[in-house]
Amino acid sequence: MKAIVITQPGSPEVLQLQEVEDPQIKDDEVLIKVEATALNRADTLQRKGSYPPPKGASPYPGLECSGTILSVGKNVSRWKVGDQVCALLGGGGYAEKVAVPAGQVLPVPSGVSLKDAAAFPEVACTVWSTVFMTSHLSPGESFLVHGGSSGIGTFAIQMGKCQGVRVFVTAGSEEKLAVCKDLGADVCINYKTEDFVARVKEETGGKGVDVILDCMGASYFQRNLGSLNIDGRLFIIGTQGGAKTELNITSLFAKRLTVQAAGLRSRSTENKALIVSEVEKNVWPAIAVGKVKPVIYKYLPLCEAAEAHQLMESSQHIGKIMLVP
Repeated sequence: MKAIVITQPGSPEVLQLQEVEDPQIKDDEVLIKVEATALNRADTLQRKGSYPPPKGASPYPGLECSGTILSVGKNVSRWKVGDQVCALLGGGGYAEKVAVPAGQVLPVPSGVSLKDAAAFPEVACTVWSTVFMTSHLSPGESFLVHGGSSGIGTFAIQMGKCQGVRVFVTAGSEEKLAVCKDLGADVCINYKTEDFVARVKEETGGKGVDVILDCMGASYFQRNLGSLNIDGRLFIIGTQGGAKTELNITSLFAKRLTVQAAGLRSRSTENKALIVSEVEKNVWPAIAVGKVKPVIYKYLPLCEAAEAHQLMESSQHIGKIMLVP
């Protein structure tokens, strides 16, 4: 099969389409013929050499895909050859075929094309596991999403609205904020021209929001704490603004704040299977009735993976960037 190989750590041009060996499936895995895959920031970090795949995972980038099952391991009972599915991957999505543990496979959501279904697994599993399973965002609460126009952000806005939550977003242009508003965001803040802490305080009568989903890390850390309500929860899923900062621990006491962080890729197959199961139960029905839709910026052929990475790193896109073998 053909796959995108990281020929050496570096800039996007190190991504090369090459002929490689087909993946071999284990007894509890399925082999998927890839219809589409989607970019994630983790792919760009892996390309630079700073985010290696977990032990035993495919060396090729790509953390989600959609496609058709070509074969199933002998311990797999739910799936059969010919099923149209999408899947959460440990790696290997930038290829014509990929092997996946059966517990990380999902049916294509009702009303979504096989191609578009590749936009969902990583964002749905990330947002549901962090914001809802761990931070317990509940109806009537308020929720701030940084990077509201990203793949994660566009999904989180829609999911928050489904759950009866007041959604705040930050983004860096009026065009991006307009898309966020169309998706249901209640308060849209341009982080380049406004102080998001002041705006959050103003919009909440000085209280702050209940949950923040943050991809920036260090550069936003203190400001995030200042934007939280009593019993507020900050969940960090990225360090685009750096990984090291100072914390005055007393700032957590008065408002009983919780700070958490997690990645998805490094979790055990058992933990991923649990998250995938919860996503199918709680998120897929919202997609089926049209309350949550895929937000796709562009489809590119797999051979243009380097151009796709350049686009992601320019941050000009809104929603997901997709690759098609």
